[in-house]
Amino acid sequence: MKITDLFNIEYPVIQGGMIWCSGWELASAVSNAGGLGLIGSGSMYPEVLREHIVKCKAATNNPFGVNVPLLYPQTDEHIKIIIEEGVKIVFTSAGNPKKYTSFLKENGITVVHVVANVKFAKKCEEAGVDAVVAEGFEAGGHNGFEETTTMALIPQVRKAVSLPLIAAGGIGTGRTMLAAMALGADGVQIGSRFVASEESSAHPAFKKAVIEAGDGDTKLALKKLVPVRLIKNEFFNRISEAENNGASRDELMEMLGKGRAKLGMFQGDVDEGELEIGQISGLIDEIKPAGKIIEEIMEEFELAKKYMCEFNL
Repeated sequence: MKITDLFNIEYPVIQGGMIWCSGWELASAVSNAGGLGLIGSGSMYPEVLREHIVKCKAATNNPFGVNVPLLYPQTDEHIKIIIEEGVKIVFTSAGNPKKYTSFLKENGITVVHVVANVKFAKKCEEAGVDAVVAEGFEAGGHNGFEETTTMALIPQVRKAVSLPLIAAGGIGTGRTMLAAMALGADGVQIGSRFVASEESSAHPAFKKAVIEAGDGDTKLALKKLVPVRLIKNEFFNRISEAENNGASRDELMEMLGKGRAKLGMFQGDVDEGELEIGQISGLIDEIKPAGKIIEEIMEEFELAKKYMCEFNL
């Protein structure tokens, strides 16, 4: 498969580099289980990122990467540390793929960029990235303004670009993985399912909220800022009411304040924090080791594929 060859991994399963949830313990556990683990640098100061990279290198001999959101002011420092520490895979998101791709590739790094529409998938190809993640609006956290579902997005991106394609958003089981690949994906990126893993750095209260969430318990909010999918809680309800009453961008920014995601996902305030999780949370009902999650996903994937073949579907 293109993705397994590109990253030199056993399974075409990439763990999302989620803020506050994706430290070295989760990334190394996923990599040790045959997937590609990612350290989420978006919630880390530069020296904290370095510490996580060093610990991840010590914990696994398998490939791992770092996810770098390009909207943060310390991105240059993050990139410098990634190169100094010899990381060979970088996923970029939330910005222009042209900004760092050439520089990273000149330093021997495989570059993947996350998009939510066809327009930016084409820009990724022009920028020379090695692969693209197409993320539907089922995904947790920051999302696309277009609100295109994964099922609609993946075939459109597949038609538009020839790059290796990784599907994300609403994927957390073997069956959803098979569905994504039937739509044209070469692999999948999974975030929410790994939030509810033993190695995730998410607060136990947030993990509990994830496994208790049902269908319809998440929704996009803050569309005047950057759309973000959240579990409905007291903070979400206030934001939603303000948006329905026509609150301005500045008013929403004031309500959001600083550190709201850290408050919810890392510190465990499930009432007043941002609880970023995807719609697939309705299928997550147990916290498990990351290795066991990958094992179950791949077993279900193979069984579902066998079922389809047996019925000539």
